Amino acid sequence: MGKYINKIFIVLALLPLLISAQKTDFRTIENNAFKVGEKLTFEVKYGFVTAGIAEMAIPRMTKLSGRDVYNITFTVNSVSGFDPLYKVRDRYETYLDKEGLFPWRFEQHIREGGFSRDFSAYFDHRKGKAKTSEGTYDIPLYVNDIVSAFYLARTFDFDKMKRGEVFKLQNFYKDKVYPLDVVYKGKEKIEVAAGTFNCIIVEPLIVEGGLFKSEGNILVWLSDDENRIPVKVQTKILIGSIDAELIKAEGLANKK
Repeated sequence: MGKYINKIFIVLALLPLLISAQKTDFRTIENNAFKVGEKLTFEVKYGFVTAGIAEMAIPRMTKLSGRDVYNITFTVNSVSGFDPLYKVRDRYETYLDKEGLFPWRFEQHIREGGFSRDFSAYFDHRKGKAKTSEGTYDIPLYVNDIVSAFYLARTFDFDKMKRGEVFKLQNFYKDKVYPLDVVYKGKEKIEVAAGTFNCIIVEPLIVEGGLFKSEGNILVWLSDDENRIPVKVQTKILIGSIDAELIKAEGLANKK
């Protein structure tokens, strides 16, 4: 009986080491650009017509897969006057690892005109699998969804970059991993309802899984300061363009 008790104590003593061996050492990325409580509100225009209101927010920090994660939401709603023409009720949600800035879960709920789509994915970075509402697929470590990629890009150092230089990311959507290059396009001073901003211009080359059903060329103006908040987003579509301009910024990580 004594030898069995000894074996039990040995197993108990080794248990912390066994658990530690199963853990993955994930990357750590310094983030001074955003924090919990940030909320950015945009007016969405189609040409000169106000078509909707968009909001990007980080309402809380929570736990997922044993890690601290930012719960990030992105919503787009058409205004009542535009609903008869093209009603939009879109919602995206991602759970972004606080230390490594990679996603653990992503949800997409699209309602645009007569089109609808619901999609969710759990990114198991320890096993290299994306478990989605449509199946299970292999993924590389630190693969992004489109929302997490956007927040990660806000931490990039653009100061020493030349026009045309690229940050290379990977974006998972539906059942595949797509390349997602973020091209630095230079700087520009612009004025929007929220104020006048010196901006960095980037172009994300999105192959699939963008923030609107109709994909097109996208330009993003990020404030040229520590917050790197999106000030303007311009999406070229088949007919004209859709512009989102910042009208209100709350809960910023750094005071202007």
